[in-house]
Amino acid sequence: MNVLLILHVLVVISFTLRILLRDDLSPPARLAWFVVLTALPVFGSVVYFLFGEANLGKAARNNQAAISGQIRQSAVPAIGSDGTAALMIEQTYQPAFTYAASINGFAPVMGNTAELMTDADATIARMVADIDAATSHVHVLYYIWLEDRTGTALSEALIRAAGRGVTCRAMVDGLGSRALIKSGLWRRMEGAGVLMAVALSLKHPLRTMVTSRLDMRNHRKITVIDGRITYCGSRNSADPEFLVKAKYAPWVDIMLRFEGPLALQNQLLFAGDWMQATGEGLDQFDLRPMPQQGGFPAVALGVGPTERKGATPQLFSAIIGCARQSVTLSTPYFVPDATVLEALCAAAHRGVAVTLVFPMVNDSWIVAAASRSFYRRLLEAGCVIHEFKPGLLHAKTLTVDGRISLIGSSNLDLRSFDLNYENNILFQDRKLTEEICNRQDAYINESERVTRKNVFAWSYSRRIWNNVIATIGPVL
Repeated sequence: MNVLLILHVLVVISFTLRILLRDDLSPPARLAWFVVLTALPVFGSVVYFLFGEANLGKAARNNQAAISGQIRQSAVPAIGSDGTAALMIEQTYQPAFTYAASINGFAPVMGNTAELMTDADATIARMVADIDAATSHVHVLYYIWLEDRTGTALSEALIRAAGRGVTCRAMVDGLGSRALIKSGLWRRMEGAGVLMAVALSLKHPLRTMVTSRLDMRNHRKITVIDGRITYCGSRNSADPEFLVKAKYAPWVDIMLRFEGPLALQNQLLFAGDWMQATGEGLDQFDLRPMPQQGGFPAVALGVGPTERKGATPQLFSAIIGCARQSVTLSTPYFVPDATVLEALCAAAHRGVAVTLVFPMVNDSWIVAAASRSFYRRLLEAGCVIHEFKPGLLHAKTLTVDGRISLIGSSNLDLRSFDLNYENNILFQDRKLTEEICNRQDAYINESERVTRKNVFAWSYSRRIWNNVIATIGPVL
């Protein structure tokens, strides 16, 4: 008994010292781990061992650094380093674009056009048409790829393209698309000549638990066709009915179709993930640059556990900090760190109209509780909060002053900040931003406004619950 007690104390002390030695942890995250280790020492020690550190291992970090170096050295025209686009960006928003460019070394590029897809059916129909017209290559990466109408239509289009000699690469996350990986549809694509890969495979879960984390995922949604067309947004390769979580349906997403040099930057993000998973070289990818004339300036960016820590919250804060009239943001998962929370409150305090749109019913009870713990602070700062009622609002959108927009896969939660590989596009274009603002207004029209009176009416038990979950949020 004494031996077990001594071992128990040593384990807790060891993990406590490890937490104290970590300079990368924020004080709230460190405090959350102390709370868990103190209240539930055995459970907390096990959880910390499995999920405490966002680390893919030294080999993966070194490999990713080598891949990033190769991309920066070999693809200068694709990353837009001549500075032409920067001259077209309004001075007010220069800091946001400069920060975005610092993440991967991709500079803003001109010559881009884009179209906001009307709905899920229009998105998959347009994507299939683009793939059917492809002449060189198609590269597709999705966190979730289901064997439903959307997923099957995409697969069939890749099979047809591969059959006529187009190089097709399809990549999925090992957890989010685990059902597809085991399906006959996956085998059909392989048999048809589509090159397949799995990001962060769960083939050896015990080894993953020892050397890394099971919950570190590739959450990206990238499609690149012939190096000139790319899709970006929140939509997975799945129907709005989202059969794996049908009770929250419909899942309301947003997707944009871009043409221009920007597609090559998404190509490089895909290439980096593909090279990490397969070991292939960058020379396997077509990186011929496109003319950077006309259109609007835009930059693609990818974040993840092997990129610079804190890049995502710092990016959001940089964008929000540029706002002069308005900030409108929609996200399904809102658990901000202090960087983003303070940026939103500061914007509201200086007179910027800050509007936040979240789902009323969330598929994660943890996120729902943690999100609402921030409502009072945001409302008292002057932010306006709406909760979307008809389904799960999954669209991740950020518009500023009706002039610039950020679109992509990143949520405003700790998973997107620390654990997931994400991809986004930041662009300046009034017309397209206005269309996204109109879409945001449509979300608001189907939402219920949350007031300070609503929050003050919550019971003590509900407020305590929300704050407890938020306190240990960095652990969860």
